[in-house]
Amino acid sequence: MLESEAWGAILEDTHRYPSPHNSQPIKIRLRSSTQASLYYDLDRGLPAEAYGIPFGYVCAGVFLESLRVCAQVRGYAVREELQHREMDFGAQDRLHLIGEVNLVPRPPDANDRADYEAFLARRTSRRPYDNTLVAPAAVAEAEDTARRHGQVFRSSSDPALVRALVHVNQATLFDDLRNDAVHREILTWLRFSRAEAKERGDGLSAETMLMPGPVLRFAMRNRGLWDAPMVGALIRRIYLNTMRGVRQLGWLEGPFDGPSDYVEAGRTFMQVWLGFTRRNIYLHPFGTVITNPRSHAEFVKAAGVTESDGRMAWMLFRFGHSARPPVAHRRAASAMILPSGQELHP
Repeated sequence: MLESEAWGAILEDTHRYPSPHNSQPIKIRLRSSTQASLYYDLDRGLPAEAYGIPFGYVCAGVFLESLRVCAQVRGYAVREELQHREMDFGAQDRLHLIGEVNLVPRPPDANDRADYEAFLARRTSRRPYDNTLVAPAAVAEAEDTARRHGQVFRSSSDPALVRALVHVNQATLFDDLRNDAVHREILTWLRFSRAEAKERGDGLSAETMLMPGPVLRFAMRNRGLWDAPMVGALIRRIYLNTMRGVRQLGWLEGPFDGPSDYVEAGRTFMQVWLGFTRRNIYLHPFGTVITNPRSHAEFVKAAGVTESDGRMAWMLFRFGHSARPPVAHRRAASAMILPSGQELHP
């Protein structure tokens, strides 16, 4: 499947890129030893909420930044020709073209190895954090990274705001799962045992979510009981227990008004994430706070965010120090590669 030595080594690493629900929707069709077409697999997307399309493009931006890091360490720049076409989850063609990418030889850079090692080390940590603030230099670096992309990184260690937004995130989970479409969607991506997660190689495992598999399965398949006093309180307590020790929250604000903005947002987020990883700082996105309209409004009001003229706060996450989280299983790199004979358009 991997038709050239360069692509084989680069994609063997790039397939570790993070994606919503660990859905791994990016597909590649190799055109030559240096050229490839990049697609978003709509069947692995998340269409249940209105932000499924924007965050599909954000995921593409995350992948492109990951590809850049993994290519540069091997002596290649990545030249992109992106389409920025509107995505349609109802389209007959289930492979949405993101654009063309080309590998171009380039001299090595002193930062290539550090970025690459951070990419390999990067993990989402849903573990309790250790109740310490990160170094101010880490926050300053994230601010600089965002600024270079026309974005703004803001953060807060105010205990009242952190506590309030952690509870908004928890309440959002309960609220979202009352939505039948969202509930069905997340059930398709949950993996209730370590063996299932390893076999499937995708999705959200009970292990990485730090919940016992049987408890998670019972809770998700009996959501009507979440409003019961004892059961609901128990599930809330289990979830909030993973949020112990959170001292800081960060969010990104900037242009978020079309495919080109979304892709650039994803690229920015990945660079911020790698900067934190280089400093042994973990993060955990609170994605549903952004995508749930009521929760988003609560977040914006509490954090004092102004959204206008196509700009919004499009990413919120906790960050800090924790024990090393469990690995999220991935499908093989070859699963990204489209067979050369596959017709993409009817």
